[in-house]
Amino acid sequence: MPPRGRIGRMTPHPVRSLIPAVVVATLLPTALSLAQTPAEQAILAPIQAMFDGMAKRDAAAIAAPTLPGGTMVLMRDGKAAQMTFTDFAARVGKPGTTKIEERIHDPLVRIDNDLAVVWAPFDFLVDGKVDHCGTDLFNMVRVDGTWKIASVADTGTKTCGGK
Repeated sequence: MPPRGRIGRMTPHPVRSLIPAVVVATLLPTALSLAQTPAEQAILAPIQAMFDGMAKRDAAAIAAPTLPGGTMVLMRDGKAAQMTFTDFAARVGKPGTTKIEERIHDPLVRIDNDLAVVWAPFDFLVDGKVDHCGTDLFNMVRVDGTWKIASVADTGTKTCGGK
């Protein structure tokens, strides 16, 4: 029994001191995904569907979430390359051996009734390595209750942080 009036200095148990870090590491990704409202998630879903189609090199899946007649503008070195979604889907949807993946981060979503805009930084990976990055801008419209990609503009640079 310790002497009266004297409290011994206790060191925290190593496992107990890790509990807060484990809780934060476990819950943070969930909290970030929950930060998007259901309306924002509905707007982001067709964008992810297009990216999934690109990764599968499936032209039909790339075109499915887009508005017929929609266009893309790809800004590279101060020059604008324009194409329709149909042309983009045909180009990217060709079978190939390289793996491609586009990822957006921290999307900013603005909604006004049946119109929305998504602005987000992106990384484009080829065979698991960042090939280029930039900013994606998606104009979205809701047609018959379904969100569609009306147009896309993006910047692209090979100078990416952490590449």
